[in-house]
Amino acid sequence: MYVVVTRNFPPEVGGMQNLMWGLSKSLSKLNMLKVFADYHENCKIFDEKNTFSTERIGGPKLLRKFRKSYLINEFLNKNKHVSCIIADHWKSLELIKSNKKKICLIHSKEINHKKGTRLNNRVLNVLNNIDYVISNSNYTKNLAIELGVQEEKIIVINPGVDPANEIPKKDLDEAEKLFNGKSNRLITVSRFDKRKNHEKVIMALRNLKELYPSIIYVCIGYGEEEENVKKLVNELNLNNQVVFLKNISDNLKNALVSKSNIFIMPSVIHNKSVEGFGIAFVEAAQYGVPSIGGKDGGASDAIINEKTGLICDGNNLEEIYSSIDKLLKDHKYKDYGKAAKANSYNFHWGKIIENYKKIL
Repeated sequence: MYVVVTRNFPPEVGGMQNLMWGLSKSLSKLNMLKVFADYHENCKIFDEKNTFSTERIGGPKLLRKFRKSYLINEFLNKNKHVSCIIADHWKSLELIKSNKKKICLIHSKEINHKKGTRLNNRVLNVLNNIDYVISNSNYTKNLAIELGVQEEKIIVINPGVDPANEIPKKDLDEAEKLFNGKSNRLITVSRFDKRKNHEKVIMALRNLKELYPSIIYVCIGYGEEEENVKKLVNELNLNNQVVFLKNISDNLKNALVSKSNIFIMPSVIHNKSVEGFGIAFVEAAQYGVPSIGGKDGGASDAIINEKTGLICDGNNLEEIYSSIDKLLKDHKYKDYGKAAKANSYNFHWGKIIENYKKIL
């Protein structure tokens, strides 16, 4: 039996939640599986549909951590046939007392604490005393080594995706309406925060609309920077070129991505926050849409530069501008998109789980 310990799990929405859901589904096909996850509204309905057992732990955050670890330790003591514990975060293993094989996933932001600080010491105390550390990208691996994680414990396994489902025609039609007949289509699906760099894309758009009058940029998501981004759009008089959407269905989101020409997210490092991988690039690639990502972070594990998309300096407005221009000019995005779709099959969970099987 495998035990998964996670703070991030559906029906809560997010990239980490999708990662742990995909991994859990794949692990459940290999062995019996028990998941310990945080409580979320409507989780009972979600959990009843699964083929594996999920135990939810609620309550205030601090108390929840101790209650969760107590329940996990009690379960491990009673179930001697557990062969491995897989966690989404170093904090998920901090209070687990067991000699069972332990594997922890790392993503970048959660380990990015200055060497020698109390938090760094806590991270190292966990990660250097388990069997394997699974890094989501080569960037995250190198960051972990710089911060003191033992290199021999780290294995790079990129996050996986489920094969893309067919999109209903009504959602494809709705997406076309939202694009309003415009033909040069950019899209970002992400939270609005500083490292995602919506602002630079919008500033590049101001000049690009002179070259491409039909250009449109669809931003799907929410976050603390949303109002600032909208204010910038107003100041640059780009209300006809930028569309903001949130709380839409997955089918409509996927339809909008599939009808786009470029997925763009030229992420930068902001304080400790950095893009560890960027699963959204792979999700776009499944629909034959190439991406533009930032050089800071792990985007280069998801995007093959000059083949499935472009890697640029997200701090350099000219590079963002020229990257968009390069893909739009002579419809170059079509060739990049074909290569992106072919490469996306390498990220299907059926292939990714084979890398986990080698260490399980």
